[in-house]
Amino acid sequence: MKKLLLLTAAFGLLFPYAHAQTGKQKITVTDLTRIRQVGGVKTSPDGKHAVYTLTTIEPDAEKKDEYEYKTHIFLTGLKPGDPKPLTNGSESARQPDWSPDGQSIAFVRTVKGKSQIFVMPLDGGEAWQLTKLSYGASSPQWSPDGKQILFTTSASLSDILKDSLLNQGKTLPAWSLEKPGFATNEFIKPDKTVKANPDGSLAEIRAYLNKDVEDKKAKVINRLNFQGESTTEPELSFTHLYAVEVKENATPKPLTRGFYSFQAPVWMPDGQGILAVTDRDTLRHPDREQDAALIWLAADGSGKRISLLSEAGKTYFSPSVSPDGRQLVLLTNSAQGVNAGQLAMAALNGTSVSDLQVVAFDRAAGNLKWGAVAGSKKKKGTSTTAYAVFFTASSNGGAPLYRLDPATKQVTQLSDFDSGISAFDLAGDQVVFAKTAVANPSELYLAAYTGATTQKPLTANAVKLSNHNDWVAGKALSFPEKRTYKNSKGQTVEYWIMKPTAMAANEASASTKKYPLLLNMHGGPTAMWGPGEASMWHEFQYFCSQGYGVVYANPRGSGGYGIDFQRANVKDWGTGPTEDVLAAATDAAREAWVDTSRQVITGGSYAGYLTAWIVAHDNRFKAAFSQRGVYDLTTFMGEGNAWRLVPNYFGGYPWQKQVAETLEANSPYTFVENIKTPLLIKHGENDLRTGVIQSEMLYKSLKILGRPVEYVRMPGGTHEMSRTGNVRQRIDRMLRIYEFFERYVGEKNNRQ
Repeated sequence: MKKLLLLTAAFGLLFPYAHAQTGKQKITVTDLTRIRQVGGVKTSPDGKHAVYTLTTIEPDAEKKDEYEYKTHIFLTGLKPGDPKPLTNGSESARQPDWSPDGQSIAFVRTVKGKSQIFVMPLDGGEAWQLTKLSYGASSPQWSPDGKQILFTTSASLSDILKDSLLNQGKTLPAWSLEKPGFATNEFIKPDKTVKANPDGSLAEIRAYLNKDVEDKKAKVINRLNFQGESTTEPELSFTHLYAVEVKENATPKPLTRGFYSFQAPVWMPDGQGILAVTDRDTLRHPDREQDAALIWLAADGSGKRISLLSEAGKTYFSPSVSPDGRQLVLLTNSAQGVNAGQLAMAALNGTSVSDLQVVAFDRAAGNLKWGAVAGSKKKKGTSTTAYAVFFTASSNGGAPLYRLDPATKQVTQLSDFDSGISAFDLAGDQVVFAKTAVANPSELYLAAYTGATTQKPLTANAVKLSNHNDWVAGKALSFPEKRTYKNSKGQTVEYWIMKPTAMAANEASASTKKYPLLLNMHGGPTAMWGPGEASMWHEFQYFCSQGYGVVYANPRGSGGYGIDFQRANVKDWGTGPTEDVLAAATDAAREAWVDTSRQVITGGSYAGYLTAWIVAHDNRFKAAFSQRGVYDLTTFMGEGNAWRLVPNYFGGYPWQKQVAETLEANSPYTFVENIKTPLLIKHGENDLRTGVIQSEMLYKSLKILGRPVEYVRMPGGTHEMSRTGNVRQRIDRMLRIYEFFERYVGEKNNRQ
């Protein structure tokens, strides 16, 4: 057995379990509907206000027992308790952006099934609709002079073929559509004089078959990435950039055209150009091209474009430009294999980039934003303001805020690992941010970043601005205890143990009563869990309130611990990660309050895979629940839209002998005969990320073998059945886990 290292919490961040929570209610399953999620934080140009989005779960007025997600925009003057809603009603509002003069915001609302941009003056006027584009409009960004708004839209291949603006000259794609038997793409231009006739000529038969496709009687698939999240998608779609003047009845003009996409646009400070990310090789089919280049686009719609960063085998993404236009920060990584975005900086001079340097920061950064360094001054007629880059990154169980000094390339951590900053923006020398913590799943806060370090995190003295989840104060909670394990590769694995909530309310029972233990595992496999991770807040607290202890770990392969740790499960999805999570479970089982005869296990997606793998190799668990998992890697290669995990992690494809042997050795299905643990299997009926055949194979095989197994399909459900998706099905999922486990580890072992 490997040596277990206990890590005592610093700064008193762990709450003592003996602290009485008398009079507080336990977390219930329907408390899921009470959680309000803060996001989309944007501060005003003068730094005195901020807007943000609040996502809630509301009862569906038209469907009994159903719920709807609603998102609305709030405004705050950065004072505690003063946020007020700017939007309301049945239609959600999202993606707010301030005008440069701070007098208006642009935002997105759905109209007749399409996202459109609205503008709201903040002097009390009504919001008015700016765009009425047939393709829809999203992600508005005001131009530096406030006269235009840049936005994105999505158009299908057939749409672009007919659109004289997005496809001037009505040309065909320069890359092959890969239809067998056709040397060119001419087949997508049917002769309209030919009438559909199933008994006619070859041309008439083809016209008839094309009509069947139009009438949705058939889907013809020639593309590689044809699986969406919930249905097959034979037709490609492309993201294009538009700009529109901020006035009523203005006509949006396309800034990009053609049969490829443009992502992550950002205005240049001079307003003359826009940076964007697009396919590096525009002559290659978009499904096959994985390299991404950074380009400069003319903002006048002329179509002029200049390549700034482009290299074979590389991707560049998430660009952000300093306010003076002289510096660029972005993310980059290799296009193939197991990777995470590396932080990089470069000098920017109009339409050229130089001195690109990768920053020594071994975490996956995101939400890159520039801010003026506190104390710097701008002299009249000159630009001497010093700027820094602020960003977040999942790390060690949380999502801290970091600051990058462009001059020294040094990164400073500004907040702790025990909370997660999900969205933020800068207001002078302060940060306005949405934070997740065990004590409260989501609120808006304000804190000064000057002088903040790991030892003095800005979260410690932050001012709470909102009260959206104050109901949690009346609930009894369980607070996790962090521990570490040194695995066989010499890596430090972090894990957390949560005691049953009742133990905090009545410590006297802790020495006599025994509780079941739940090992809960994350998917990805590059996900990361911890006290600062928002998606599992309710599930962890619910099971603790139901009398279960919970242990969860970040085994090798998890994100948040650097690229070497993330790659430590390459060609080893089962054995190595199993060592790590079972070490955590073994240590938790040593607690005096754990009934070692009542241990259970669950996980979803990759962790559904890991659940099945573990019960095929270990018999300690009384019951297991495997959710939306992958069980046969060869089948997964064809069935799931996440199929690139196969070549990225296992070095090739199933038809290659050595790879096939590795896939078989790493597939839980190979060991199906060893599974004797009672198993509940769940899958969304429309889940194309992992594919339902995975679950059907496992279930049917165990049923033939006469093993205790049950299978639950969620009609209409996709892969997102825990974090998003139908709320009633999310509640159903939680209750099914609990009910199934109670059959085997309930106090009375009730099997009725």
